[in-house]
Amino acid sequence: MSIKIVQPSKDVELHLPDGRVLSGLRGTQVGVFLQKVKDDFDAPIVAAIINNEIHELTYPVENESHCQPVTMSTADGARIYRRSLVFLLELAFGELFPNAKLTIDHSVSSGGFYCQVTERSRLTQGELDSLKIHMQKLVDEDHPFGRRQVPIQEAIQYFKELGYDDKVRLFSHRHKDYLTLYSFDERMDYLHGYMVPSTGYLRWFALSLTNGGFTLQFPRRHAPTHLESMDDYPKLLNTFRQYGDWLTRLDIDNVGALNDATQSGRADEIVLVSEALHEQNVADIAQQIAQKNSRIILIAGPSSSGKTTTSRRLAIQLLARGISPFPLELDNYFVDRTKTPLDEDGNFDFETIDALDITRLGQDIEKLLGGDKVQLPRFNFKVGMSEAGDVIQLKDGQPLILEGIHGMNPRLISDRWADSAFRIYVSALTQLNLDRHNRVSTTDTRLIRRMVRDARERGYSASQTISRWESVRRGEKRHIFPYQENADVMFNSALVYELAALKPLVEPLLRQVQHRAPEFIEARRLLAFLEWFLPLDASLIPANSIVREFIGGSSLKDFKIWRG
Repeated sequence: MSIKIVQPSKDVELHLPDGRVLSGLRGTQVGVFLQKVKDDFDAPIVAAIINNEIHELTYPVENESHCQPVTMSTADGARIYRRSLVFLLELAFGELFPNAKLTIDHSVSSGGFYCQVTERSRLTQGELDSLKIHMQKLVDEDHPFGRRQVPIQEAIQYFKELGYDDKVRLFSHRHKDYLTLYSFDERMDYLHGYMVPSTGYLRWFALSLTNGGFTLQFPRRHAPTHLESMDDYPKLLNTFRQYGDWLTRLDIDNVGALNDATQSGRADEIVLVSEALHEQNVADIAQQIAQKNSRIILIAGPSSSGKTTTSRRLAIQLLARGISPFPLELDNYFVDRTKTPLDEDGNFDFETIDALDITRLGQDIEKLLGGDKVQLPRFNFKVGMSEAGDVIQLKDGQPLILEGIHGMNPRLISDRWADSAFRIYVSALTQLNLDRHNRVSTTDTRLIRRMVRDARERGYSASQTISRWESVRRGEKRHIFPYQENADVMFNSALVYELAALKPLVEPLLRQVQHRAPEFIEARRLLAFLEWFLPLDASLIPANSIVREFIGGSSLKDFKIWRG
């Protein structure tokens, strides 16, 4: 074989995962390449992974590369679509209501963001309809989004002139000397992450008035070109608003303000007040349980929401009121492995409620609350079978406390005891955002918590935790989120300072993810997100904090309610 020195070819090749190869002029945008195969995918293409790095569709292909199209049915694609839709909303809102302030507040489970409007009266239905029409007009006209790097001081000055103090505070702590801004005509903004090339991609959205603000609705991944029906979520909204009030008390309503407070020596104050607000909330819940004289206390929530610490802090508050709840462990009610339902892939589905023997559970609850002695089951996870457990008899009036993912599901307990039950939904409902237009995802907060705990307790790498996360999220969407509004109360386990405290622990884990690993893109995304936080000294965190459940050193780790 002879080796020759030749001039570069005018053409370049893109290798798709299915073996097909696209060829075109060197320097052609990847989105132009992918136009050739766009109809072969079940969802619109919004980005591309080239040699295991994610790029926008405007990225010029200069070398032969492996290319994986990113569609709206993927996590990255869904984020890109939502982020771009927020920019479209911001642009249209600014043109129609130039003197008002728009804040993208938090997500809703049916696929949407709750948005607040301040510095003017509430939007009327007619005004919201006009806003949607204007957004649709911009989509139909298919305007391109510009993208350019700006020196950081120039960006700070630009947003200072617009009166965006939250962005100015955020960018003043940036270590890099530039900022990537997106533009539409003369208007620019910072959007944390990648974008679609133009407004024409953003065809699927809706707006609806919601409790003083409105909801920007977008498709969910499983149906990327359809909108789900919008359900009311008053309890979730009230929980977010309560947390917003806490942030107001702390005078910290965005990450820039948190960084300012940390830098000025207020870290200990932030931690102590945040923890006091948590404890006050737990005490209020305990008081409600005592007043209702609840016989069953149900605690549920998604992964890494802090259910374990919350339930133990609640038990302590109940004990202080002379109430000693008996912990009935739902894990012991798994059906034998041979009877476990299978999922769509033919694997055991341990997360469905039908993986529990709810008939046996109902019978045991009936007998226990009736004062009878009951032999509880104990599930042997090694052999996958139920065995005989302890014999228990409750004291007069002693309540049961059940913690598990199905606590809000009405099938878990019989109708007879439904009115006697007190249901608590626990989740890390983050309200502290980067700025008014860039949210901090509640899911990201929980994933970071889980990575730190998995590494410390199980020796898992960040890659291992990330690889399991999609399955965890699928179970939550099926078995937890649909029932969250059944709760009597929602406990927001998020703490304003926690990402600053978790940052020094999780960054080394994320940096160990190899470039060739499938989880590299997610690790890189999270590292870029954490760059915005100044680190906080973990020694300031009290031993009974929910954060201790993940970083270690919890005084509640071995706490158990006495069964005597």
